[in-house]
Amino acid sequence: MLADLDHFGKNYKEEEERQRNKKPWQLTWPQIKLVMLAGVGFFLDAYDLFIINQVAPMLAAVYYPKTGLPNRWQDLIKAASNIGCVVGQISFGLLGDAFGRSAVYGKELILIIIATIMTISVPSYFSGHSVLVWIFVWRIVLGVGVGGDYPMSATVVSDRANIHRRGTMLCFIFANQGWGSFVGSIVTIVTLSGFKSDIRSGHPQHIDKIWRVIIGLSLVPAFAVLYQRLTLPESRKFTLTKESQDTLTAGDHQKDADHKDKDLESNDSPRVEPADAHEGTERYGVVPSKKASWQDFLHYMKEWSHLRVFLGTMLGWFFVDIDIIGRKWLQFGGFLMAGLFLAILAGEINHIGKGPLVAVFTFLQFFFNFGANTTTFIVAAESFPTRIRATAHGISAAAGKCGAILSSLVFNQLKASIGTSNVLWIFFATSMAGAVVTLLLDETMGVDPDEKDEAERRAKGEL
Repeated sequence: MLADLDHFGKNYKEEEERQRNKKPWQLTWPQIKLVMLAGVGFFLDAYDLFIINQVAPMLAAVYYPKTGLPNRWQDLIKAASNIGCVVGQISFGLLGDAFGRSAVYGKELILIIIATIMTISVPSYFSGHSVLVWIFVWRIVLGVGVGGDYPMSATVVSDRANIHRRGTMLCFIFANQGWGSFVGSIVTIVTLSGFKSDIRSGHPQHIDKIWRVIIGLSLVPAFAVLYQRLTLPESRKFTLTKESQDTLTAGDHQKDADHKDKDLESNDSPRVEPADAHEGTERYGVVPSKKASWQDFLHYMKEWSHLRVFLGTMLGWFFVDIDIIGRKWLQFGGFLMAGLFLAILAGEINHIGKGPLVAVFTFLQFFFNFGANTTTFIVAAESFPTRIRATAHGISAAAGKCGAILSSLVFNQLKASIGTSNVLWIFFATSMAGAVVTLLLDETMGVDPDEKDEAERRAKGEL
């Protein structure tokens, strides 16, 4: 196993040298395929999460033609997937570290497929209340699958990516979220145009067909990549990391067994030394077992330098909801610029004209996505060693969804009670808080977290 590690290390370094002189966006064909495989997941994530905004008016037209969707239920069905996301991000992150990426990857997509099919299968004879309850439940299940895709796709790519292409590949994957939202809007427009004559007829059952078609179309890319995800082999880096963990655990068992043997010896008994001081655990009948990933995660976070970065990735993502500049300062600048344009909107929302409003909002969206919305995903995938990467990424992403849930549940109420301008000032404050917690982060550009982790563990005598 040590020979494999040495061989892997040499090959890894040689590949690093070959890739160093290329531009960050010059990907090899295997890297492109990996980005496409993981990117489809984020395309579906955005499509499935944001399509409910287009579907909600259709549900109102079919089931609540006179009153419209009740505000409480409108907020709940929009927040349902985010609630599921928190569960999926944490649970799949833990499972990915405990059982391996290949054993877990693809299962989140199965959940998405099942939830999508069940959502569009709601009986049309149900009352409006029953339909909303049905959609709410299955949107939570959908969110679990969508949430699971965050840590799994991030770690699957980060485990395999060359350091000089890692940020670019993660950025390309996350960019599919924008494409998913965009395509969802296009699909809605095209589908509505196709059913234009039926809509004009005034029969609500036609609109009932439309929202089912719009949601159901997401099944096409999901089925297209399901087999490839389920059959993706384990990365060499993760396999060797787990083998190393098993060896360390077996060594701990060896020491415990030696200690027990010494305690059992009487003072008068002749001492028997083992024939080989480096024998394996088979001498004592001990089977090496994997160290529990949750305990490993907590042990890793005992160090303030590790906890500081984890708080940075987690809180930075909470306040939100590239290979050239660096992640830390790109995120810091993105938060500051987003805060600037939020301040402009907050101060001038009641006086600004339509043209300037569109311009300010466009710049706000640009810096939000150019900075924190992208870097929070990348930094969380680059900051932690392979052995706890999925868990740390999943919890960080879950913190982001908690922010999104909080925002979706209180935005309309705050807007009604204190006004749009004051709500925007609150968003400005969260942007400033995001910039502050970004200072907790270490720069991850060009850094191998596994090498850093190994050096720290050797210094502490753990290796």
